[in-house]
Amino acid sequence: MSAVLSVEAYSLDYRLRQGTARVLDGVNITIGRGEVVGLVGESGSGKSSLAWAIMRHLPRNAVEAGGALRLGGLDLRGLDAAGVQAVRGRRIGMVFQDPSTALNPTLRLGEQVMEVLIRHRGLTRPEARDAAEAALTEVELRDPAALMRRYPHEASGGEKQRVVIATAFATQPELILFDEPTTALDVITGARILELFARLREHTGVAALYISHDLGLVSRVADRVSVLRRGRIVEEGTPAQVFRAPAHDYTRGLVAAVPRPERRLVADAPGSATVLAADALSVRYGRRRLFRPPPPPATEAVTLAVREGEILGVVGESGSGKSSLARGLTGLASFGGAVQAAGRRLDRPGAMDRAYRRAVQIVFQHPDSSLNPRMRIGEILSRPLRLHGGATTEIPALLEQVRLPPDYARKYPHQLSGGEKQRVAIARAFAARPSIVICDEITASLDVSVQAQVIELLLALRRQHGTAYLFITHDLNLIRQIAHRIAVMQRGRLVDLREAAAIDAPDAHPYTRALIAASPTPVG
Repeated sequence: MSAVLSVEAYSLDYRLRQGTARVLDGVNITIGRGEVVGLVGESGSGKSSLAWAIMRHLPRNAVEAGGALRLGGLDLRGLDAAGVQAVRGRRIGMVFQDPSTALNPTLRLGEQVMEVLIRHRGLTRPEARDAAEAALTEVELRDPAALMRRYPHEASGGEKQRVVIATAFATQPELILFDEPTTALDVITGARILELFARLREHTGVAALYISHDLGLVSRVADRVSVLRRGRIVEEGTPAQVFRAPAHDYTRGLVAAVPRPERRLVADAPGSATVLAADALSVRYGRRRLFRPPPPPATEAVTLAVREGEILGVVGESGSGKSSLARGLTGLASFGGAVQAAGRRLDRPGAMDRAYRRAVQIVFQHPDSSLNPRMRIGEILSRPLRLHGGATTEIPALLEQVRLPPDYARKYPHQLSGGEKQRVAIARAFAARPSIVICDEITASLDVSVQAQVIELLLALRRQHGTAYLFITHDLNLIRQIAHRIAVMQRGRLVDLREAAAIDAPDAHPYTRALIAASPTPVG
């Protein structure tokens, strides 16, 4: 098999204030036509740095310390600016983790696909319009002509990722780099994207480097796997060889961290008292307008209760209403129906007083968005302490509680890793001494080992404080490990609610069974 991509003894450094850091060290990877090589490793292992090096889009402080990057017989490192422009997008495509950041918010979707076709295939505008519509049809988008007239914010996450994939394939490249392409998507949408990729790959024979921290996902799509640790390839082989019989300790650790439904992490039963309940809760966005029908509710008449010390999982695809439920329960969105807590029934956010907001805390998916970048960690934690009757002297203990050193109080969020920032967000929630913490996709962007550490931390805090969790996620394998019960939402409605052990029972809702079928099979 002739090589489409050859990475030979490639090393890369970043110049930093405190010196030089090696991020890739003697990496060797070969990908043949029609082959998919999976690249796995923890955050900071160098996966994305390798992709950017292949795309010739390195930051200014990057120094290539040795080795070769070849596309067929072309030396990528030897290209000048014009050569890079001729290759990037035409012979090498890329699909990013977050389609929202990959698409220009000021341009219609059709214009963005057409621009690539005009630039790289030399088509006229009428030809590019027809080719763009055909490309969107190829990725199974409904009504491509209408979608071409829409802006990115008018499309769902799955639709936007299909547009990005259509754009990448439209230039008929030899190689496509996939950098966590389904991380921001729910399991059903992610499964559809993978099915689409498999079909397009078979049809085009494109080679692919598939970067992901989801080992189950990689085992499903890759022909071979390379495991990257601190810039070095420590193990490679077929998915069966690497994940079922890992030879390196690091790989064994990654495999051990993968969630498995049969390996339950919570054995105790919750209490009988209710700490938080939704009573026919409905959340609707947008304003009513004269002579127009009201917008459809994001969450419609949801009724459920969380018991003392219980972990209640909430699952469903994007747009099912999971996060809107969280926003209603915390008063971040107006709602119909009622919320009940501490023996009180509340019918509007304004009725949620300080006692309620102390008892019901939330941790968001992206700590970068929820932590003030201008404040030190100590300042971030001092605010809930002062608000809810604590003292700033508790900050070192709060940090130690989430397994961070006390001197982190002097740091800013940008000086922390993603997992460390999420620990700070958890510490902020527990500063209020809550009865329940709502966790909204808090592990979605974390690699498997860091995810396992965060979950272990949450379970330890629960044992220490008796805290209940409403745990929103699209990872069914994870929630089946830790939840007492699982609620399933579809199109704003609660369609299933049952014990976690019975989630795959024959009488489960068809949508529940579809979610389970779409979940990546645990490896090992």
